[in-house]
Amino acid sequence: MQQSNAEERLFASLMYFTSFITTIIGPAILWLLKRDSAYVRQHGIMYFNFIVSYFLYQVAASFLYFIGIGFVINGILAMMMIIFTIIAGIYAYEGAVYRIPLVIRIFS
Repeated sequence: MQQSNAEERLFASLMYFTSFITTIIGPAILWLLKRDSAYVRQHGIMYFNFIVSYFLYQVAASFLYFIGIGFVINGILAMMMIIFTIIAGIYAYEGAVYRIPLVIRIFS
């Protein structure tokens, strides 16, 4: 586990929690404000990998709308996004790292 101070943990957790208001802009601003912190950078990369991965999953599920299963899959993905965002924000505030399931490591 990486050592972090209270301010870094707060910024990292706020990246996850501001995503409920603005999906990309809020976390990106917080990430840029603390870009020299390795802890915030790690959570920022993880968050953006999470958003891109789940967006791609939802796009793929939207192709299944015509057989009716796309609605179900997108609903499940939306619930997973909410739950995993809350869990990751709590872990970030505690100073730990939560590996979100099904995330494709696009950015490093």
